[in-house]
Amino acid sequence: MEILDKFRSNIRIKLEDLSLDTFRGVFTHIDQLGVKQGVDKLGLDKFVERCARMAATTGAISGGGGALTMAIGIPVDLLNMITQQFRVTLGVIYYHRGSYSMNFDEFVSILAAVFQVEAGVTITKTIMERVAERMMVRLGSRAAARLIPVVGAVIGGTTNYMFIKRVAESVKKLQRNYEPLTIHVE
Repeated sequence: MEILDKFRSNIRIKLEDLSLDTFRGVFTHIDQLGVKQGVDKLGLDKFVERCARMAATTGAISGGGGALTMAIGIPVDLLNMITQQFRVTLGVIYYHRGSYSMNFDEFVSILAAVFQVEAGVTITKTIMERVAERMMVRLGSRAAARLIPVVGAVIGGTTNYMFIKRVAESVKKLQRNYEPLTIHVE
């Protein structure tokens, strides 16, 4: 239990590194047209499945070798989880709205709603830190189990897979309630 507490305290210290710029960087490196094409080619459910499997792969790899792969694997796993979460969110939004191009501020407000974080009129660094903290706590809660090589691979892969699937379902629920605002100009 001490290992887990120590890990969580280290995560909180490292949380400052996952700032708004990091999220913006991941977002800008995602090919939104590629997400659209993936959804068009595979369909939404298969696209989500593909993203979940990519997340499961890094989860399994980071937990597969115990402490050796965990040290290097968790940062890579976290980056991949963020990327796959963003891709799934963009895919669901495209599927429901028909538009694949989105700016970062609108995307973050949707992401905040998915994580049930209260978002005001402006998107602040604090909101992004809350989202990052929730992701890190989810990763950290299973870190101790990853110390056991085979068990760690199963836990890492399964939890990543389920996390991405839950994100997709949450975004789908939000998008069903989305009604675009139409402004008539005379």
